[in-house]
Formats: sequence, structure tokens, C-alpha cells
Amino acid sequence: MLSRVADTIYWLARYMERTQSMLQVIRTNYIASQDEIRYFSWRPLLYAYGELTSTEVNEIERDTPRVLEHLVLDKLNNASTYNNILQGRENARAVQDHITKEVWQCLNDYYHYVRDDEVAQQVKLGDPVSGIDFLMRNSLLFTGTVKNTMPRDESYAYINIGKFLERAIQTADIIRIKWSGVSYDIQQSIETPELRYLLYSLFGYELFVKTYKGNFSPNNVLQMLLYNTYFPHSLLYSLNQMSRYFERLKEDSLPESYEQVEFLIGKVKNEVKYSHFTADDPEQLNNFLLQVRDELYGVATAFSKYYFGNS
Repeated sequence: MLSRVADTIYWLARYMERTQSMLQVIRTNYIASQDEIRYFSWRPLLYAYGELTSTEVNEIERDTPRVLEHLVLDKLNNASTYNNILQGRENARAVQDHITKEVWQCLNDYYHYVRDDEVAQQVKLGDPVSGIDFLMRNSLLFTGTVKNTMPRDESYAYINIGKFLERAIQTADIIRIKWSGVSYDIQQSIETPELRYLLYSLFGYELFVKTYKGNFSPNNVLQMLLYNTYFPHSLLYSLNQMSRYFERLKEDSLPESYEQVEFLIGKVKNEVKYSHFTADDPEQLNNFLLQVRDELYGVATAFSKYYFGNS
């Protein structure tokens, strides 16, 4: 496979995984804002998914319609959901011969849906949850279409490497951002709403309740989000899957290129696997997640250099 094609497929997957993650976090934050939980603010998400100055963030952080428009629909915000879907669709257009027609059609439809005036009105002025849910269903449709129509060839490996690399980055960021709110109540109550909203942000609430029988301690939440290999959005699960799909490229890789990237993936995976964190030291957890994030970007840079020919 040409490196240009592989690069395009890989980024297609990253854009779409980022879209799904963003929509779930924004949806959860909106619900939290309506419940008036303590310390609620759009500020962390505006910094994570926006391109505003500090002054602009101060102006709109409590104006939910403007925040939603900026994060979801703003064409001038390169990090918006709209632009992620646009970029995913343009990447798919460029590699139509290497994806199935169903995957292309799914992404093309998704692009037209996010531009639909009715969806925009719901997000900005109507019921934002309904508008976001409509977009999220299209994200899930894309995921299922890839899984059920793509042949298990190189293209499929690159799609999944991009997907799980982006998921690991998003998981680390979401835990880090949301845990700052959780830490306020660790010593006061084990039934903090921040814990539930953190789990909702990573699609983990239902599994957590089933696994821990409602024992809502911060340490249980942390253990699941970092280490549970049955939870598809845990940090360790994402790293294991990225490693698994990267191994499929071994036979078609230059040995030195494969070894360079394999080392970096194995390093960050083992650092997470053999780490041990409790809720008692949020600063240590924050520093570790920042380190993991930096190392994941290092993996991405090495992958781009050794597999896509980008310096």
C-alpha cells in the first residue's frame, strides 16, 4: 500500500474517533449543566476542543448555546465536530478505492447531516441532546459499517491503529480534565455526581454499575477507566488494541521501521499496565496522564515518520 494512502486512511479513523468522543463529552457536559452540579464549567472543553483566546473563553463559558455552536458547528473552529467530520469525509473521498462503498456513503451522509439546518437549530436553539444524539447515531453507524464491510487487509489495520491511538489520547485527556472536578469530593462523599459524569463521558456507566454493584468509590472508577481490559474505552484496552493491529503490519514493514514504532507502543502500554494509582493523589495521576499523552503523540510522530514518510 502506498504510504500516502495509508496516511489518509489512518487520519480518517482518527478524525472519526475524535468526533465520537467529542460528541459524548459535550452531550454529558450539557446534561451536567442542566443538573447544576457544583463547579460546572464549559471552560475545560473550550480549551480542549476550541480555538478561543482566554478573553473569548471568559465571555462565552456560561453561554451554553454559543458554546455548543462553537464546539459542534463552527466552521471557523478547526477542532469542531463539523470540521472533524469534514476532514474525515475528505480523507475518505481520496481513498475510495481502498474502503468499501458503504463506508464512503456512510461518511458522505454524515457530512450532509451535520450541515442540515434542522440539526443546527436543535443544537443551538432547541433540544441539544436530540441534535447531538442524531449525530452520535451516525458515528456509531460509521463504526459498525467499517466493522461489517471492510476486508481484513492493510486498510483495516491502519483504520484501527488510527482509531485506538486517538481513543487512548481522548481517554487520557477526558480522565485528566474530569478528574479535577472529582477530586474536590474524594474525602467527603463516594456518591459524587462528577464520578458518574466522568463514566458517562467515556461510555462506561452501565458497565461500571454491573461490575462494581453500585460501589461508587473513586478508586473503583479509576481502576476501570485505566486498567479494565473488558471496557472498550479504558486506557489499557485502547493500547492493547493499537498494539494488536500494529503487529499485523509486521510482514509488510521495513524491519527497522517496525522496531522503532513497536518499541514506543510497547513502552507506553507497559507503563500503563504496570502502573498503580489511587484517588488519593490527583496531582500524581494528572502528571502521569500528561506523560502518557506526550508518549502517545510520540508514537503518532514516529508512525508518521517511519510509515508515511513525513519528517
